[in-house]
Amino acid sequence: MGNRSFRATGGNGAAVSGAVVLLALVAICGGCSRTSTRAVSLLGSTSIQPFAEMLAELYAKEHPGEFVEVQGGGSTAGLQAAQSGLANIGMCSRSLTAKESLVFTSIVIARDGLAVVVNHENPVVKLSIAQLRAIFAGKISNWNEVGGKDVPVRPITREEGSGTRESFVRLVMGGERIAGRALTQESNGAVKELVKGDPATVGYMSLGLVGTDLKTVAIDGVEPTVEKVLAGRYNLVRPLLFVTQGEVNPAAHKFIDFVLSPQGQSLLAKEGLVRER
Repeated sequence: MGNRSFRATGGNGAAVSGAVVLLALVAICGGCSRTSTRAVSLLGSTSIQPFAEMLAELYAKEHPGEFVEVQGGGSTAGLQAAQSGLANIGMCSRSLTAKESLVFTSIVIARDGLAVVVNHENPVVKLSIAQLRAIFAGKISNWNEVGGKDVPVRPITREEGSGTRESFVRLVMGGERIAGRALTQESNGAVKELVKGDPATVGYMSLGLVGTDLKTVAIDGVEPTVEKVLAGRYNLVRPLLFVTQGEVNPAAHKFIDFVLSPQGQSLLAKEGLVRER
């Protein structure tokens, strides 16, 4: 590993399937498993990935000689990596199921609003949960049905196994299925680029990653802001988790403690996430 203390691979817009990521981690990070005492490997949610990369970079500056590797691949891949030992820490951007909670130890590193986003040229500024559900179920197919222009709605969803998608289904869909005509993308970055380039699209993504390129839509009259998430007024909220199984090496414990420290939490809050208290 030499003197290098931080390496992040797989940008936010280039997530790959869980199977491919796990194979890549075997090849790239063979020395970064639980057997290493100084290395920390994280794999999973592309929503958490950019924040974990920032934390790892800051951590490396303050802990010379420590090595933290961050890879994407999706929440399901993160759980698989934690269970198999290919990563010290899985990253998961949804609540664990009851069955998963029996298998894994989860640590909430922050909470995140799930923002509904449209292009700045789209005049729609608010939707009800019922309207949003109908759009993604394919029952509303034209923007003029919700106060917009007379153009077809182009919904963009995330891939199966994505924690962001599973959170959206749980919080919004109410038992309805996302329509097959919805365009599937494999990262927040890919959703962002499509919505940025097409006024007819609508997507959902981490509030902390929206930036200024997209417009957020108020849901049931409430804007998605950190303040309103904190106040309990905005309801589309999911936890961002570090997930482990079994014994965790001291280096991983040390990094988790750093993430939960005032310094780590301050960085996450500055990036638009809701800090854990």
